[in-house]
Amino acid sequence: MAIMDAQEIMNLIPNRFPICYIDYVDQIEAGKSITATKNVTINESFFRGHFPGNPVMPGVLIIETLAQAASILILKSPEFLGKTAYLGAIHRAKFRQVVRPGDVLKLKIELTKKRENMGIVTAKALVDGKTACVAELMFVVAERNQKI
Repeated sequence: MAIMDAQEIMNLIPNRFPICYIDYVDQIEAGKSITATKNVTINESFFRGHFPGNPVMPGVLIIETLAQAASILILKSPEFLGKTAYLGAIHRAKFRQVVRPGDVLKLKIELTKKRENMGIVTAKALVDGKTACVAELMFVVAERNQKI
């Protein structure tokens, strides 16, 4: 059962169609961890060009999906509510298997470090319990319309 639906997610993060990739949040423990879901469908616009006859979700969009889940976790912290989390760095990203239409990406994020205006998470995307991607992501948090 989802604890946050798509509308609640869009109330928290600024991403919108066609680049809002989180369908729902399964669980969240504020300041610690989140599990979210992305249903990968053949209707995704990127499958038209990546790749015709062999549709594969681009790795950069898997990272973006992980980053959006991490943003939700970070922005649910009371001190960051109403702000925006900007991806500052990607470390140790590894892709273990391709993601195709029909797959359900389970996104598991753990907050490992939090300071005044930044956070670091470990992120994992799974399909059927198997790791598709892992990475460490760093975020800078700023006022919603502030230029950084």
